[in-house]
Amino acid sequence: MLPFFPAERRISAGLAPPDTSFALIEKQRGALRIMALSPAACRLGLAPGMMLADARAQVPELLGFPHEEEADRAVLTRLALACEIYTPLVAAAQPYALLLDCTGCFDAVGMDEAQLGEDLTRRLVRHGFQARTAWAATPDAALACAVYGQDNPHDLPVEALELGAEVHQALRRSGLMVLGDLACRPSAPLAARFGTALPMRLAALLEEQDRRLTPLRSVPPVRVERRFPEPLALVDTLLKVIADLAGEAEALLAERGEGGRRFEVLLFRTDGHVAQLAVDSALPLRDPAAIADLFGERIASLADPLDPGFGYDVIRLAVSHCEALEQEQSGFTEDKRVKDTLPLLNRLAVRFGADSIRLFHPRNAHLPEYAASFMPVGAPGSGPVPGTAASGRAEAAMDTWPEPECGEPPLRPLFLFDPPQRVQVMAQVPDGPPRRFQWRGKSYRISFYEGPERIAYPWWKHPEGSGPTRDYYRVEDEQGHRFWLFRHGLYERESDHPHWYIHGQFA
Repeated sequence: MLPFFPAERRISAGLAPPDTSFALIEKQRGALRIMALSPAACRLGLAPGMMLADARAQVPELLGFPHEEEADRAVLTRLALACEIYTPLVAAAQPYALLLDCTGCFDAVGMDEAQLGEDLTRRLVRHGFQARTAWAATPDAALACAVYGQDNPHDLPVEALELGAEVHQALRRSGLMVLGDLACRPSAPLAARFGTALPMRLAALLEEQDRRLTPLRSVPPVRVERRFPEPLALVDTLLKVIADLAGEAEALLAERGEGGRRFEVLLFRTDGHVAQLAVDSALPLRDPAAIADLFGERIASLADPLDPGFGYDVIRLAVSHCEALEQEQSGFTEDKRVKDTLPLLNRLAVRFGADSIRLFHPRNAHLPEYAASFMPVGAPGSGPVPGTAASGRAEAAMDTWPEPECGEPPLRPLFLFDPPQRVQVMAQVPDGPPRRFQWRGKSYRISFYEGPERIAYPWWKHPEGSGPTRDYYRVEDEQGHRFWLFRHGLYERESDHPHWYIHGQFA
């Protein structure tokens, strides 16, 4: 529990003077209301929820600053991420509290409950935040004990139920002051008198019902870490530690039959700062050397270099995205001439982002502009990566994009104009091949041509069951430039004056 978090956040950021009475205010229904107070203002008898005018009537020198809820939430989230040094199950709660599920984590961090609480309080004080800690079997009970400063949930006041002032007042008039007074009474009469929410809330606070903690970040399927008795401050040594952690992760991934697509490294600095590095792989990966190389590439490309400060005391490697990875076997049929392009794709993904690396993916369409599409590497349905062993085994035929014979020029250009561009064509006969065409104000005289390649319109997409046919020609002009032209519509059968278009240009 951080009782003065909003005010101390402004003080630690240098936005408010320390040891001064001030309030954080927000306009509600046309009036300024106090949302939080500094420790000095609380010692003067003021309380959150008061009107600013009433507070200044008691303390004329009270300063007022705007309440910045978004900034408070961002800093609280950073503190929650820093608390992952103790456990991966961390959540932020209101009012300004951090919930940690440390079940099974004490042996890993080498502390018991008292030592962990003291270490956590010391780290928060170092950042300028006062803290109250409490331990309980459920998150609701722990939070309530921290808010009201109690060690036993049975000693909590009835206000911890948070059921409204009327219910709290009725309970006190009945002589029920603390939760222990309610624990020995049957729930049915309490529910009939004070509402059905009271027994459920009471069970959560008395550790009888566990609401479970929803962590700020989901727990990764594979997670390894290294703790150091002396802080680590050298980047070269950092890369060696990452390689060692990747070796441990490789064994865990191999047991699961998976490889990682996204790897994250958390660097916990001794002063509480947490640096996060992440790399993505084009395909599932678990090779330690390759993983270390990707992180070396990431560190080298950082706009702001890593600042170890006084050193890192914990380094954690998490594999947040895993996919199935088959064990590849070097056999008699393996083609040694095939060069594995996966390391190159991974480096490009680290440098420019995984979504920036795209491959052609065949589609079930015979019109050239729809025959292929761009898809990110490794995306579902994108198929194997060219140049890898998987692509050699796949042998996926791309019937919609014909391949030339060995040594022949490509049958279609790699890039197409979208949409095709209109050109003026001269031919010996109306339905014959082109002899000369004009494009972008320039005339081209054709020396060689190949074609036509006739592509019919997809009749199932036309309301009348028919559409203009395309006759494609590969042409070369006198200067050696090669183009891909087509006549849109069959002469006299589909159009009296068919138009010509240029659909692509060969490299």
